[in-house]
Amino acid sequence: MSRLPVIVAQGGISPAGRTSGFHGYHRLVFDQLGQQKQQQTLAALAQIRGLDASAPKEKILAGSLVRQLEGNLFNNNALDYHHLLKAGEGSELILPKRRLPSPMPAGWKVEELADGKHIRVTFSDAQPLMLPSTREGVVNAAGQLPTGFHPDKLYQSRHHPRSLAMTVFGASDAMQSSGLDWDHLKGQLAPEEIAVYAGSAMSQLDYNGYGGMMKARLMGKRVTSKQCPLGFAEMSADFINAYILGSLGNTGTSMGACATLLYNLQLAVNDIRSGRRRLVIVGNSEAPITPEIMDGYTTMGALATDDALRKLDGLAKGNNPDWRKACRPFADNAGFTIAESSQYFVLMDDELAMANGASILGSVADVFVNADGYKKSISAPGAGNYLTVARAAAMGRAILGEKALRQRSFVQAHGTGTPQNRVTESHILNETAKVFGMEQWPIAAVKSYVGHSIGVAAGDQLMSTLGVWHSGIIPGIQTIKGIAEDVHHSHLDILQKHHEVAGSMDMSLINAKGFGGNNATALVMSPDVTEKLLVAKHGKEAVVGWKHKGEQIEAKQQEHEQKQLRGDANPIYQFGEGVLAEEDLEYTDKALKVPGFGKAINLDATNPFWKID
Repeated sequence: MSRLPVIVAQGGISPAGRTSGFHGYHRLVFDQLGQQKQQQTLAALAQIRGLDASAPKEKILAGSLVRQLEGNLFNNNALDYHHLLKAGEGSELILPKRRLPSPMPAGWKVEELADGKHIRVTFSDAQPLMLPSTREGVVNAAGQLPTGFHPDKLYQSRHHPRSLAMTVFGASDAMQSSGLDWDHLKGQLAPEEIAVYAGSAMSQLDYNGYGGMMKARLMGKRVTSKQCPLGFAEMSADFINAYILGSLGNTGTSMGACATLLYNLQLAVNDIRSGRRRLVIVGNSEAPITPEIMDGYTTMGALATDDALRKLDGLAKGNNPDWRKACRPFADNAGFTIAESSQYFVLMDDELAMANGASILGSVADVFVNADGYKKSISAPGAGNYLTVARAAAMGRAILGEKALRQRSFVQAHGTGTPQNRVTESHILNETAKVFGMEQWPIAAVKSYVGHSIGVAAGDQLMSTLGVWHSGIIPGIQTIKGIAEDVHHSHLDILQKHHEVAGSMDMSLINAKGFGGNNATALVMSPDVTEKLLVAKHGKEAVVGWKHKGEQIEAKQQEHEQKQLRGDANPIYQFGEGVLAEEDLEYTDKALKVPGFGKAINLDATNPFWKID
């Protein structure tokens, strides 16, 4: 019997706010909440923004979700670039003597001036020159982290790339909000029973990572000793192991463009179901709001430019578009809205979760991944997503039955807000609904609120899904006025308003599509369904015992939440602490004991294949 991968904690930071405590989700459906939950959401958002909780509601909310690009990352009105010029023959240039390049370029004639400190350069033929200049960005909408939130200020970051600082906050938030004692958990496990799968689809491309390493010389600066090593795509997992968990287990990241988080989730699900791992941290952190990345996507025609948004809304040039509504999935639209986000999830097998009284937010039945096969272009969608969605729907039917799939399931669509996605993804979902008997399959698209965070995108969708089960509201797509004519929706209910769930939603399909033909769909089951599965496997008495243990865990979760609201809960960052030396390990040819872990690594291996003579 397979072990069930259950989600016992979530944490992170997105344009909607802090993930733990369902605060990020509640920001999405803020106008549908009761007064008490609205006040809790405002208090949490104000805390991370550095505002007083008594600040006006409009002020607190304004600095969240998709909005006009702010100047804390870079000045989008004056983007640096070099303007290429050609100086003609006979042109002159005065330089400080100490700035004379070596070796001297061909075609330069040098004459020392009377002051002895400067030289005159005369060009004997045409010379290319690069003139520092600036230009205005054509895209001004982005899903930025809440205004005033600076993850690198919360710990000794030491010039960490932004994505890694977001990792430290997000993974810490997940672990701390679980209410579980990490040292106690390690005392029940062997090192190889733990894994961390996390990364960044686009690596660390700001100045403290690969971005700075690539352009430092061209800017007349030096490459630092940290830019290269901290730029690696899997560095999020490395930071979690080295500075948050002290884990010696399996590690790495599986990259699949905009489906990356689901690729990592698949690794976790396969590990836990097979029994290879018992505790897995899954997540991604992406900080792609840089001039270079935005320039790349804009040149592809992928981002919604200000001019395109004006055209959609019939605005004259010079009028600001509604940046808050830049992302418009399944409607007349002009491109996606780039965003940054950090989402992390703690998964366990059902037995470990029950033994520790862990809170169960849901469970992951499976994650399906398929490529597109032959393609017209590397960025064009293909057939693979039909396979992943159909396989996820079929698995939902196999586990919970025909009626549950047809009446108690919904989809967190990839929903990027591009003209191509609205046609292709809607056709995939509509055809799946037809063949499986869904008449009005509810469709949500969280990118309309938080933008497209590239490799973390499915994490934003999963955060929203867990929130639906907590508060019973599926976020509607409120940035659109109607469905585009070319969208297929005869069997879909593309939600334009918040949808209160009548009764329980048993399952959700989380869909992701990535450049290059990277398609993934996860089947996630509700806490109620998960509990029924636990009763079927372990019996009612065992489930009652799990709930009793969970009362202590809930008390610790509440304690952590109060610390967060007071600003007393700092991220975990254990730099240089608990470093193991070779003499700390105890091992024979049969077992290897690592301090802090309750179980030794078994070295008495058996042959998994067959004997040979």
